Amino acid sequence: MADHYEVLGVSREATTDEIKKAYRRLARELHPDVNPGAEASERFKEVTHAYDVLSDAKQRQQYDLGGSGGMGGGFGGFGDIFDTFFGGQQQRGPKSRRERGQDALLRVEVDLAEVIFGTHRDLEVDTAVLCGTCQGSCCQPGTSPVTCDICRGTGSIQRAVRSLLGNVMTSTPCGTCRGYGTVIPHPCVTCQGQGRVRDRRTVPVDIPAGVDTGLRLQMPGSGEIGPAGGPHGDLYLEIKVRSDERFSRNGDDLLCTLDVPMTDAILGVTTTIHALDGDVDVELKPGVQSNEVLTVKGRGVTKLRGNGRGDLRIGVQVVTPTRLDHREKELIKAFAAGRDQKSTQLGSFQQGLFAKLRDRFLS
Repeated sequence: MADHYEVLGVSREATTDEIKKAYRRLARELHPDVNPGAEASERFKEVTHAYDVLSDAKQRQQYDLGGSGGMGGGFGGFGDIFDTFFGGQQQRGPKSRRERGQDALLRVEVDLAEVIFGTHRDLEVDTAVLCGTCQGSCCQPGTSPVTCDICRGTGSIQRAVRSLLGNVMTSTPCGTCRGYGTVIPHPCVTCQGQGRVRDRRTVPVDIPAGVDTGLRLQMPGSGEIGPAGGPHGDLYLEIKVRSDERFSRNGDDLLCTLDVPMTDAILGVTTTIHALDGDVDVELKPGVQSNEVLTVKGRGVTKLRGNGRGDLRIGVQVVTPTRLDHREKELIKAFAAGRDQKSTQLGSFQQGLFAKLRDRFLS
């Protein structure tokens, strides 16, 4: 890498004014408008970067101490200095009227039951669509754009501007054609020369199984059409899963609570649960306790990524009767008297019991 001082042709003790004068002299000689050669262009960049470093007190100090002088980021200051002296990068040729359409975001609500296997929606979207009259040409049928008389189709106007380096040529977008190089003498009356109109259209959407609240699905090319019939943007769907009164979700598992009468808990029973995807037969063994969790494999939510389904996890809640008639009370007393059972007392601490409770009520 050449030494910055050598590039500008100054000594290391050069003042700021001397550095500036050296840069102006070299820039006039090497500027692309004066010297269009490839070698001169590379030399011009090198000179500009050297000036960018040495004209800044902090960067010059760092460079003198052996630092990179801003070289780590490439010609980082070239763009700023070029903008200052030459009005920014020049536009190359006219720009196209066709532009990409904007993306759109829709929020879609689905039931928990629809999440298990996925669902389909036909969404009504208010968006920009292709103009049916001009088909995106922006012109009245039978007419077409004409070349701009001011810029002669280039889309830009060249002007000589005085600067620190003398007279330089700058390029600005043509004010008549707005940089397109053509004008439309007879704009389409339907779309006002935009090539698109606002309308409602139906977008069919297949929502995959396993989605969850907050997930965004991308549908490439389903957003609004661009100006002058440009490419469509994308459509994003943000999912919200409605709460269910009986079931909640923990990852790919479905959770629910089963209220079991005390007598069924004592004797055991086989019962049927009306799950979100059909009936499930559940066997309760005699002596089942509250807070036990029964697992039915493969009856949860279909996995969004991967194969298979989660599980259905059923938390048991033994229901103790609160109102007994005289005969029922006597039967319970006789039952209790016939059992060699100690009075109510503290039992051993069961860590797993609280874990099951936590899992049962996760939503």
